[in-house]
Amino acid sequence: MALLDPPNIAESTTALRRRTTTVKPPDADGYCDNSSSSNNNINNNNENGNEQIRAAGEVVTNANGEKIEQKKGVESQTSVLRYAYRPSSPAHRRIKESPLSSDAIFKQSHAGLFNLCIVVLVAVNSRLIIENLMKYGLLINSNFWFSSRSLRDWPLLMCCLSLLLFPLAAYIVEKLAWKKRILDPIVIALHVIITTAAILYPVFMILRFGSAVLSGVTLMLCACINWLKLTSFVHTSYDMRSLVNSTDKGEAESTSPNIELFYDVDFNSLVYFMVAPTLCYQRSYPRTAFIRKGWVLRQLIKLVIFTGFMGFIIEQYINPIVKNSRHPLKGDILYAIERVLKLSVPNLYVWLCMFYCFFHLWLNILAELLRFGDREFYKDWWNAQTIEEYWRLWNMPVHKWIVRHLYFPCLRNGIPRGSAILIAFFMSAVFHELCIAVPCHIFKFWAFIGIMFQVPLVLLTNYLQNKFQNSMVGNIIFWCIFSIFGQPMCVLLYYHDVMNQKVNNGK
Repeated sequence: MALLDPPNIAESTTALRRRTTTVKPPDADGYCDNSSSSNNNINNNNENGNEQIRAAGEVVTNANGEKIEQKKGVESQTSVLRYAYRPSSPAHRRIKESPLSSDAIFKQSHAGLFNLCIVVLVAVNSRLIIENLMKYGLLINSNFWFSSRSLRDWPLLMCCLSLLLFPLAAYIVEKLAWKKRILDPIVIALHVIITTAAILYPVFMILRFGSAVLSGVTLMLCACINWLKLTSFVHTSYDMRSLVNSTDKGEAESTSPNIELFYDVDFNSLVYFMVAPTLCYQRSYPRTAFIRKGWVLRQLIKLVIFTGFMGFIIEQYINPIVKNSRHPLKGDILYAIERVLKLSVPNLYVWLCMFYCFFHLWLNILAELLRFGDREFYKDWWNAQTIEEYWRLWNMPVHKWIVRHLYFPCLRNGIPRGSAILIAFFMSAVFHELCIAVPCHIFKFWAFIGIMFQVPLVLLTNYLQNKFQNSMVGNIIFWCIFSIFGQPMCVLLYYHDVMNQKVNNGK
C-alpha cells in the first residue's frame, strides 16, 4: 500500500480530521491492526466542536478547555505510521516454537482437534453399527426390558420394600436411647443386630429364590445403599449423644456450635435422608428454592434415551462377543487377549453411559425433586493422574461416607494412614463382591480380587507420578487398567462361570 499524501492545511477541518487518524504500528509479527483507528475516526466525527485540531506544533484545545501543546515530531511520527505491511518490513522478529512442539503443545487450544476426534468417532462407530446390523440383524427383543421370568421375582420386590423396616427399627432404638430408657451397651448391641440383618436378609432372599441376575443386582444395590445410610444414621446419632452427654460442657460447645440441635432425633429428617441422594446423615441439608419441572422432564428424556442406548450395546455387541468366547483363563492366551480387546470398546461405552445415567441424570433428578442442594456427586475423575485420585473423584457419596465413618475413625483410634486406606479398600471389595457374586450365585471372588488389586496399583501410579511428574502417564495407566483390561476381563470371567454353573446344574 502506498504512502498517504501529507495533509493540506487548506483542507477543511473534517477532511483533516479524517487524515490525522492514528494508525497503530505493526505488531511483532508485522501486521497492522486498524480496528481501533476506525473507531477513533468514528468517535472524532461524532464529536464536532469538542476539539480544535491544528497543525503540528500548535496548541490544541480539548473538550474541557485545556490547552495541550503538541510537539512537531507528532506529524512526522503519524506520517511514518501511515502505511501497512511494507515489503522491506521484517517478517521474523523473535524466537517462536511450532504449535505442536513439546514446549508449546499445552499452551495451544486443541478445540479443533477435539472436534475432529468426535467426527471420526461418530463416523467409525456408525460404520460398525451398520456393519453389525447387516451381519446379525436387530438382536434386541422385548425380553430385554420385560419377560415372564420377571414376574417370578416378586419375593425380591417384597424384600426391597421391606428394607425400610430397618431404619424404622434404628429410629426406635435411638429414640429410646435419647430418652435414656436403655443403656448405651444395649443400644450398640441392638444397632449391630439391625445393621447386620439389613445386609444378610436380602442375601438370603436372593440365594433362596432363583431370580434373574438383573433383579438380584438391583436388590443388592438397594440393600448396600440402605446399609450405608443406616450405618451413617447410627454413627452420627451416637456421636450426637456423646457430645450432649459430655461432662466437659465447654469442650462439647467448642466442638459443635450447633449442639442445641442435637437434643433429639428427628423422624422427618431420617425419612428425608433415606430418600435423598446422599449417604451421610445430618439434621438438615442445603436446599434449593424451587423445583424446575421443565428441567426434570428434559433429564428424564435423556435418561430414557441413554438407557435404551445401553440396552442396544449390550444386546447387539456385548452378548454376541461373550457368547462366542471361551473362558479367558482356559486356553490360548492370545485368543483371550483378542476377546478382551474386542469387548473393551462396547464395555467402555456401557460403563460411561451407566455413569452418566446414574451419577449425573438420576441423582440430579432425585436432588431436584427433593430440592437437595449439594449436587457434587462426582468430580473430574476422567483426569485422574493416579488410581488413588480416581477413587477419590469417581463416587463422591461413597467417598464422603468412607472419609466420615471409616477413614477418620480409624485415624482417631491410632490406626496408621496406610492401614486405614487398606481397610477402606477391603470394605469396598466386600461390597463389590456381594453386589456381583450373590446375584450370580457364584463365589469366585473375582470382584474382591479386582478391588484389592487396586492397592498395588495405587502404589505404582503414585510412584510413576512422582518419578515422571507427568499427568499423562498415570492417566493413561488408569484408562488402560479400568477400560481396556480390567472390566472386560471381569465380564468374561463371570459370564463363563455363570454358564458353566448352569450346565452343571442341568446335568
